[in-house]
Amino acid sequence: MRRSFSILLVLFALIAATANGELATTHKGSAMRYSEIPDGAYSVVAEVRAQPGKERELREVTLRLVAQVRAEPNNLVYFLHENREAPGHFVFYEIFASQADFEAHNATPHVQSWFAKLPELADGGVKVVRMEILGNRTDARR
Repeated sequence: MRRSFSILLVLFALIAATANGELATTHKGSAMRYSEIPDGAYSVVAEVRAQPGKERELREVTLRLVAQVRAEPNNLVYFLHENREAPGHFVFYEIFASQADFEAHNATPHVQSWFAKLPELADGGVKVVRMEILGNRTDARR
């Protein structure tokens, strides 16, 4: 319960921080309005925790993913966060054009290489919450 609550807090903080400006930078460096995120876009919140003493190593290999994932053709938003009060606890916020694009992302060599390093660096695997984006347009569906 506490872990789910921490994911939600990070997600709400991210939404609050970005909603005011309503702009995100895409992988090509251009500004994109959140209301322009296509219907059917696939949002994910994921978390991974470092094994004790492996925080720095996990941080280093995880930071390398940011530029690589943002360069993927159908990645719309990709943020990596680290818990200030628990170093080594990382939370990702990701939006892809579709679920198929998210699955393709997980199959890329850079992500597969990262997954291969987790048994020696992470305390358990990656916990993923697959989300649906609501209210990103003024004519919200729900």
